[in-house]
Amino acid sequence: MENLLSLSFDYLSSCDGVKIRKGLRQLEGLLAQICLSRTTTAAERRRSVIQDGVSKSRPKDLASLSEDPAFREFFKLQEGFEWNVAIRLISCLERLLGKGSNGQNDLLLVSTLDLLRGVLLIHPPSRSLFARDIYMNLLLDLLDPSSCPAVQASAILTLVTALLEQPNITRCFENLDGLLTVTSLFKNRGTGREVKLKLVEFLYFYLMPETPYGGQNHVADEQTGLRRSSSKSSRIGSGGRGKTHGEEGTRTTEEKQRSLGRYLNNVEDLVEDLKETAPFGASFG
Repeated sequence: MENLLSLSFDYLSSCDGVKIRKGLRQLEGLLAQICLSRTTTAAERRRSVIQDGVSKSRPKDLASLSEDPAFREFFKLQEGFEWNVAIRLISCLERLLGKGSNGQNDLLLVSTLDLLRGVLLIHPPSRSLFARDIYMNLLLDLLDPSSCPAVQASAILTLVTALLEQPNITRCFENLDGLLTVTSLFKNRGTGREVKLKLVEFLYFYLMPETPYGGQNHVADEQTGLRRSSSKSSRIGSGGRGKTHGEEGTRTTEEKQRSLGRYLNNVEDLVEDLKETAPFGASFG
């Protein structure tokens, strides 16, 4: 696995778009092997074709991953800086962003963001990278009104994944005027409908009650059979640059409502809708 990661990293560090795309595909193939189950019998393959029209691999359930040697090896490799995929994808984003907006470059940006989201979901400790100002600013830069709508939409989803169950990273987002960035894009007349819908979904997510540190991660650890060390998580980001935000306390929906209200009107309507519909499984006391 180290050889495959090393080859992929070499491609990702290239300035050639073709090589970058090849590196992304290699990483995507590796993650697919780890996360997808192949239909092993002829009967299963026929059933898959009948139901879906094509033969598809099925996602593995979370409980079975603890018994998967490939997943365990990948997870452990991600704990150190040398083999961490997220940091390589972030570095790739930095270089691509510096090239400006054009069709091929935008496609690479979207592909890199899509893959980064997957890595952050498979290896949650990698989210700690976005507690660093420089990496959070990178996501916010992708939300510039001049960015391609597809890039903006993918960056919003990646931002959600980075903030998921990470109050300290949410504080970093707030301290870097992330709310101003998001609401400015929402109010911009040139922002398309699809992107605005994604922004509304983000605001619902942002206003949700925050999970205390260790609340949900402990459940995930029990399901996968893998425990994550905070010291290991800190080592992932040790090679980065810029200020890092430590563990700050959680904020209530009411506190975040007041913060968001400085940039957007009628935030109370969003909160009421959030309490009534409880999207994402949110629960309010």
